[in-house]
Amino acid sequence: MKEFVETIVKALVDNPDAVDVREVLGSRTTVYELRVAQGDLGKVIGKGGQTAKSIRTLLAAGAARQGKRAVLEILE
Repeated sequence: MKEFVETIVKALVDNPDAVDVREVLGSRTTVYELRVAQGDLGKVIGKGGQTAKSIRTLLAAGAARQGKRAVLEILE
């Protein structure tokens, strides 16, 4: 799932080398912490948060297919 998030985000941003995704495993949920360059933050969040919401939906659906739960946090 980590590679899935990286692939989607790298396609959206101007500086794909600055994309960093960390996987934090919990007892029931996996948290993916996403960091991008400051100038690309708006592209990942999108207008009204729609892009971020879409990425989170895809991540949750992919994790559910594997019988897991996943959350995306977008950090500065």
